[in-house]
Amino acid sequence: MSSAASRCSVFSSWLAEALAAEGPVAPESLRQDIRADVCIVGGGFTGLWSAIEIKQANPDTEVVIAEARLCGSGASGRNGGFVLSLWAKYQSLAKMCGQAEALRLCEQSSQAIVDLQAFCQQHDIDAQLRLDGWLWAATNTAQLGSWESTVSQLERLGQSPFQRLAPGTAAQLSGSSLHLDGVFEPVSASIQPAMLARGLLRHARRLGVKVYESSPMERLDGGVPARVQCTHGSVRADKVILAMNAWAAQFADIRKAFVVVSSDVVMTRPLPGLLEKIGWSSGMTISDSRMLVHYYRTTPDGRIVFGKGGGSEQLVYGARLADKLDGASGIAATVAAHLRRAYPGVQSADIVSNWTGPIDRTRNGLPHFGALPGQANVFYAIGYSGNGVGPSMLGGKILAALALRLDNEWSRCGLVHGLQRDFPPEPLRYLGGRLVRHAVGQVDLAADENRQPSWLMQQLCKLAPSGLSPTKTAAPHSR
Repeated sequence: MSSAASRCSVFSSWLAEALAAEGPVAPESLRQDIRADVCIVGGGFTGLWSAIEIKQANPDTEVVIAEARLCGSGASGRNGGFVLSLWAKYQSLAKMCGQAEALRLCEQSSQAIVDLQAFCQQHDIDAQLRLDGWLWAATNTAQLGSWESTVSQLERLGQSPFQRLAPGTAAQLSGSSLHLDGVFEPVSASIQPAMLARGLLRHARRLGVKVYESSPMERLDGGVPARVQCTHGSVRADKVILAMNAWAAQFADIRKAFVVVSSDVVMTRPLPGLLEKIGWSSGMTISDSRMLVHYYRTTPDGRIVFGKGGGSEQLVYGARLADKLDGASGIAATVAAHLRRAYPGVQSADIVSNWTGPIDRTRNGLPHFGALPGQANVFYAIGYSGNGVGPSMLGGKILAALALRLDNEWSRCGLVHGLQRDFPPEPLRYLGGRLVRHAVGQVDLAADENRQPSWLMQQLCKLAPSGLSPTKTAAPHSR
């Protein structure tokens, strides 16, 4: 394993695997003052897709990426590797930007998944992509029908991205009797996310994008051109794109529009015999319908990857993200217990790695794009809220259109949304967040135990931001 892989293995097994496949890596850092047309801060999916889209639209544009560590070391290399559309969030989209635009964005998000498969094939990116669909499931009676309002509304509009399942089919497809029911979205995929990120990096460089890793931004000076000051050099650029995910919390104008929660993941050793025995033979991804969502999938070599969104009660105060949600998961034992509850054939010794990372969650669970107040040449992307792998492809199109001042369906799209205070200032934000997070955990636990949560816990849950997909907070009920 290269020294870079060794350093980053604490972030995720995905990145360690991707770097090992590359061989020895010597990241080039920024060590001089340079000039560019566009400087992108952040070398994850959003930053890389933005750079690629800009160079494809205007090859003469000088694009520089400044990445704090390694491309793929942030959220893009730590997620579960789900490539999902926006269909599950249709109702939130329609409230935000109207029915017609919501439908267009959902359709585009599905097409992006198909396009990603073709892109990887065309550019020789082995991201282990399997277009095997997504199961939106219920694992207790309280979750039953969580998808109903979304699916029914889409059906009334003549849309059918989800397939309703016959009784028992969810358990059969997933290989676990814990799954009581669900709906299936065929146009969804699983990938090795860090392999995709590193593949995008190689393609961006082939297009002429200059990428500097190990170059954290220490300060952003406004003006035209703006100046991105890194540790040992700087970039003066006419346009700046902040593609920093949760790390954008360092900007007060952005921080007020999202909260940071954890995502915690465990991974098993290869268990092909077990998967064959239980019948979970495809690359289908699975999410349940709890508020602190459980999400899980297999890998081509037979590993099970199981994650929990928002599971840690360790919240971030203000802009103090730093390394707080880096490295090994502090709740790995809890996540592993949930995995073994779903798949009792997995033994404790089968779980060989774990990691944590931050999620930037907006009030409505949707990503927002735009320009910073008073800085029309500095653009941001925030709030993928746990579903960023596929939608970041759309994000790249949006940010490229904004940076190039294009007047098209992406610069005018419904996700271009001005920043507003959706969460209270500190210390109310932190203290209130802890109360709400505790309440959400209590309501999820009550549902698992088939009992009714307290009235107070239910009321506090109503203050929680939206997650991966719509959920119900009502008391458990029988089918």
